[in-house]
Amino acid sequence: MMLSTNYIRTCVGVIMLCSSIAPAGAQSKITLLTNQVAYNAATAKSAIISSDEALPTGTAFSIIDTVTNAVAYTGKAATSVQVNGWANEWYSRADFTPVKKPGYYRVRVTVSNKIHESYAFRIDHQAIAKMAAPAITSFFFHQRAASPEERAADKHILLYGSNKTVDLSGGWCDASGDVSKYFSHLAYTNYMSPQQIPMVDWSMVNAVERMPKLLAATGTINALKEEAIYGADYIMRSLSPEGYFYMTVFSYFKKDANERRVVGLLADSKTTADYQCAWREGGGMAIAALARISRWQQDGDFTAAQYLAAAERAFVHLQQNSTRYADDGKDNIIDDYCALMAASELWLATGKAIYQHEARSRAAHLTKRLSPAGYFLADDGHRPFWHAADAGVPIIALCRYLDAEKESSYRKQALATIKTAIDYNLRVTAAVTNPFGYPRQSFLFKGQPMDGFFIPHENESGWWWQGEDARLGSLAAAMVTGGRLVYPAKTALGVKPEIEVYATNQLSWILGCNPYNMCMMYGYGHHNVPYMASMYGHGSGKGGISNGITGSNADGSGIAFKVEDNGNEWRWSEQWIPHSSSFLQAVTATATE
Repeated sequence: MMLSTNYIRTCVGVIMLCSSIAPAGAQSKITLLTNQVAYNAATAKSAIISSDEALPTGTAFSIIDTVTNAVAYTGKAATSVQVNGWANEWYSRADFTPVKKPGYYRVRVTVSNKIHESYAFRIDHQAIAKMAAPAITSFFFHQRAASPEERAADKHILLYGSNKTVDLSGGWCDASGDVSKYFSHLAYTNYMSPQQIPMVDWSMVNAVERMPKLLAATGTINALKEEAIYGADYIMRSLSPEGYFYMTVFSYFKKDANERRVVGLLADSKTTADYQCAWREGGGMAIAALARISRWQQDGDFTAAQYLAAAERAFVHLQQNSTRYADDGKDNIIDDYCALMAASELWLATGKAIYQHEARSRAAHLTKRLSPAGYFLADDGHRPFWHAADAGVPIIALCRYLDAEKESSYRKQALATIKTAIDYNLRVTAAVTNPFGYPRQSFLFKGQPMDGFFIPHENESGWWWQGEDARLGSLAAAMVTGGRLVYPAKTALGVKPEIEVYATNQLSWILGCNPYNMCMMYGYGHHNVPYMASMYGHGSGKGGISNGITGSNADGSGIAFKVEDNGNEWRWSEQWIPHSSSFLQAVTATATE
């Protein structure tokens, strides 16, 4: 595998740092884990002291100003704990929320007369959004399927099993190692389908509308608008004359771009002509993105009026045909929240009763899917809803619905559902020793519901599991957005403190405060995954987010992160566009203008 120069330099830097501060002899090995990029000044802030032995009770730590070398804050680390199944490391949480002065800092701790320090990081007003908004916008520009080979081939892609060609030029490559383009994949699993290109586009529109001042201040707003319109144009070209969306442009991992086909995709890259999107297979979010961006009254390759007309036509078609396109022939929770997003955006865009009725119906379906334990049920039986990318979308969809819904009885029902879901997420995450605050989840394993940190490797896909950084971003966005409605408080994020801590934990984990001391946003922080090359000049892009950390066992227990694994390292190190999309949602939710 080819390693980037930056990665090699980073590795050398890590070795030098560890050599300079590592204790000698039998003394404990200490690593200070932080968000390696930036903390928002007004919100919760913490680091983790990782050690191979428990620290003495009351171990002090200091926050050091890197410019003056002065001590800015001193506190006591929490009692050292171990996480069941996570090797033999001890973790002590070091909270430094009171530090709010903008600047650059590092964490210092002295153990057995040895000084240990963290990487430097920034504290500033809206520091994460100021960094992430331009980074993610630039990343998606890099992900455009815009090379000469792609542009030429995508103008006339063959439909699988047919001699008919369609123009599906545009869109974004799915991952640093996969130049295919997906509305959704894993459709055959029924319960695991992620929202890909359409959710990316909706997230961009949401960011432009929710934090325009911050985007303007970073010089990003025009570029992000252009990227969102570019995405909407691809969605438009993906709408068939019949009224359904084409699901996948698959590369077959071949160098010849003319080998690409519009397909339905099964396990092991087996392809079919089942390329029509159901609600859950990208169709619902495609409608939502088009309806929402139509309200900008800005034209791309198509007009704003055409965006809205296409959304309305696709909505009618899916109402009549979605279950026919779904692999098992029936709706599940993903159909509910994707159809809810579609109906809510069309209701907001048109005010029509047809969309009001469908939105209310789908919101009621989500309420009925709540289990006694508080988690959503994915099916009509007892399978918990768990999702490696879109875990927060049921809450996000209900919140967006409430932007349109004004009648108190319907609002009361939706708010109660949001509250129950938030309470469950807080409760399951806090149910075990969990110093990082990593979001736990309920899932079905061998027919039995159970709780854990990471998704099970044995699941409906038969093969697919990977890091869940998209899930973290999705949940952070959902908890803050929903929390403002059901748990408002006079805090920096407008939510009760437990929710603020929950959300900031997820952002910090992605940006480096995790057991592997790895910043998952490429080109930022001090320690990144190796560069991954791809076809047509694509590959790892600065600002893109890698899959992340997984469990190590079939049931998702244990913990693992590998940068080399005989070709399977993609499970951890590959960038995937839902990660950046969800992170953008989280940044948007936590930004306060």
